[in-house]
Parts: sequence; structure tokens; C-alpha cells
Amino acid sequence: NQTASQNAEEFGFEPGDIVQEWLWDDDVDDSIRAQIEELTGEDLVDEDYDSAVDGVIVWWRDGDDEDELSDTIVDAYAVLGNDGPLWILTPKPAARVHQLITVQSAAQTAGMNAATPLTVSSDWNGIRLRAFGKGR
Repeated sequence: NQTASQNAEEFGFEPGDIVQEWLWDDDVDDSIRAQIEELTGEDLVDEDYDSAVDGVIVWWRDGDDEDELSDTIVDAYAVLGNDGPLWILTPKPAARVHQLITVQSAAQTAGMNAATPLTVSSDWNGIRLRAFGKGR
């Protein structure tokens, strides 16, 4: 049972990519972070990074505010170049339907579509967002 944390390429990140991390806290899965850094060869950058980035991960927990998530998605997408990968990472058992609906709703508010969740580690799911009208 391979997960995206074993295959960080599944996130769509590539060597040399600058990946920005939002809403980090001490509950995040460091193995996912390490896999992304290993794949890209670059350290993750935080919300304060003020240049364009190639990809984004947002750690979002159930109970966090949906409007805040929408705002974070908009802010993150603003610095994301070329429709790079944007992922919302949610703790399991986040297949909990209401959590998914919240992410989908926040994504739509931000003008994005949410893809089907992917298991990215034993404790986290990932949901890729894409701007409306962009290819699959």
C-alpha cells in the first residue's frame, strides 16, 4: 500500500520546485515534509515567503474556520505560478464527509475545484485543488 508520502511525485512536485507550506503546526506529518524536500531538493518555505512558488501544501484541520481556509487558498493561489499543484492536507479519519464538504465548499468559494482525496500518510489525506476551467 504505497502512499504519496512514499511517492512525493504524486503531489506533482518536481526537482527544483519551491513548495510553500501554510498553516504548519506541530501536529503535521514530518515524513510528508521530508519526502517533498527530498524530491525537490529544496526546503519548504512558509507563508511569509514573498516570491512565486511552484507548489503549495496547506495543513488544514477539522474545526479550523472554512472562511479562513478560503482566504488561505486565495492567498496561496496568488503566489502559485503556472497552475502548480495546490494540496489541502487534512488529518484522518478525514474521510469524514463533512470535512470533505467543508474543503470542497472553501475551494469553490476560492474559485477552485477539489479533487478526490488521496491517502498521503497513515494520518493525513490530501485533496488537490485546481482553478476552475483548468485541465484535469
